[in-house]
Amino acid sequence: MVKQLKPAKHILITGGSRGIGRAVAIGAGERGWSVGVNYAGNEKAAAETVAAVKAAGGQAIAIQGDVASEADVIAMFDATMAAFGPLDGLVNNAGIVGPKQAFADYSLERMKRIFDINVLGAYLCAREAARRMSTSRGSQYGARGGSIVNLSSMAARLGSPGEYVDYAGSKGAIDTMTVGLARELAPEGIRVNAVRPGLIDTEIHASGGQPDRAARLGATTPMGRAGTAGEVAAAVLWLLEDSCDYLTASLLDVAGGR
Repeated sequence: MVKQLKPAKHILITGGSRGIGRAVAIGAGERGWSVGVNYAGNEKAAAETVAAVKAAGGQAIAIQGDVASEADVIAMFDATMAAFGPLDGLVNNAGIVGPKQAFADYSLERMKRIFDINVLGAYLCAREAARRMSTSRGSQYGARGGSIVNLSSMAARLGSPGEYVDYAGSKGAIDTMTVGLARELAPEGIRVNAVRPGLIDTEIHASGGQPDRAARLGATTPMGRAGTAGEVAAAVLWLLEDSCDYLTASLLDVAGGR
């Protein structure tokens, strides 16, 4: 019997130009998938990621957009589908962190920015994916079901006291959305899961003013080191695969036992 090859998947990755998003994009390319690489402002990094996806064997386009803008979110989904066809997956990865700071010193501007991007942005992207992949309401998009993978954080469970309580709270919202949305969308052919990275060696720590944070605190984990973006990407890609088609509403910790 000749084994039937499954068609390549078409996915959109928010915050896909660097860190975990970039690692997921390259892994998708290695599978021959097509990738919409969303980025906020670093056009050079996005172009490099697109080139890396193509070199790995996939197809990719770079799409600039702010996930906290409804118009930008709709445009990035439109661009991905115009380039590749019906959507099979969303990696809800875009997120930011503020500088290490006592909670009592947070400004309104800081908290609003964290929640606009990490929560509102993730909700907008998940909503748009639900509209376009739902088997009952997405016929105009050629919907065939799919998978949403949200990037949460171990901070949702640990709280990040004295550092990023607002960031931790934003990721708690992602965990709750994941479970609720998974149960709502299961009859529509859409699985929804979240990956909760721990201390991963990416640029997000430097953006929060602590470039050595992953290495310093990673040494205290049971595995004795920080994780890599590739190790998180492996979990994300697994959740996008058809082999995971009975897995939904799960929160998968990738944290070295922390």
